Amino acid sequence: MIPLSILDLAPVPEGSDVSQALANTIDLARHAERLGYDRYWLAEHHNMPGIASAATSVVIGAVAAATRTIRVGAGGVMLPNHAPYVIAEQFGTLAALHPGRIDLGLGRAPGSDMATSRALRRTLQGDVDAFPQDVQELMHWFGPAQDDQRIAAHPGQGQDVPIWILGSSTYGAQLAAHLGLPYAFASHFAPGDLSRALEVYRRTFRPSERLAKPHVMLGFNVFAAETDEEARVLFTSVQQAFVNLRSGRPGKLPPPVPGYAEGLTPGERAMIDQALACSAVGSPETVRRQVQAFVDATGADELMITSQIWDPAARVRSLELLAGAMADAPVAA
Repeated sequence: MIPLSILDLAPVPEGSDVSQALANTIDLARHAERLGYDRYWLAEHHNMPGIASAATSVVIGAVAAATRTIRVGAGGVMLPNHAPYVIAEQFGTLAALHPGRIDLGLGRAPGSDMATSRALRRTLQGDVDAFPQDVQELMHWFGPAQDDQRIAAHPGQGQDVPIWILGSSTYGAQLAAHLGLPYAFASHFAPGDLSRALEVYRRTFRPSERLAKPHVMLGFNVFAAETDEEARVLFTSVQQAFVNLRSGRPGKLPPPVPGYAEGLTPGERAMIDQALACSAVGSPETVRRQVQAFVDATGADELMITSQIWDPAARVRSLELLAGAMADAPVAA
């Protein structure tokens, strides 16, 4: 069975608050560990009332402390928002507290609008065009001490924190290949360049001390329920959230609305059909077939599952059904 992991934005459902959203995240992580998921990653977004994982390293620490074996990490840290030295200290601390369990995915996007990015950095020195240099600087801070080194990250130095490059275009694919790092593609919301990015990454990959051959993890949405119809209703929450976000009205995660897509304009429908094309929605058997078809088409080494479901209990159940369905999947010849 292909390794399955979870990407959590710590969604804040309408009618709830951040405290409950973070409690839901910790509860889901415990279930994920019980169900055998490989990783539990948190995403950095800012100025979004429906996402509670903005202070990503803090939430990672809480999730790691509440679990025992599952790997916990960032999917990802938006590096232009931060000094690489600070991230080395933060994730060096996490790795010291939870040895062998911390992952660090790095993204080039700001994770917000430009005004919020300026508020995060206080200056305009953070630059997405400097992302390759920032990644290499961060890798330096995690490396062993040099004889003439006057500045070191404590904690951080000498920590073996696995680094992933995240992306939704060929840019991240080229960088991950050049540095010999694993690559995670955001196909769960931006699948347009998926095929081209995979081709570039695999063709240009350079083996490194960290990774001998290309390794790809792909984002994928899953909405599983007892029946196809129940799952389609759950799916309407993320459909609403995307329409609201693209319309300049970000908010908390809306409750499901049966038949929601039927009332959309052709433009809105085309937008969510494109953005959420990499999704499995249905009963366990339907979801199993859709997941397997995606894996067969892409050759993914791992899947990072995201499920933006309004009801926390239904979100847990969706991931239970997925784990069970994939465990029962026939083994490919």
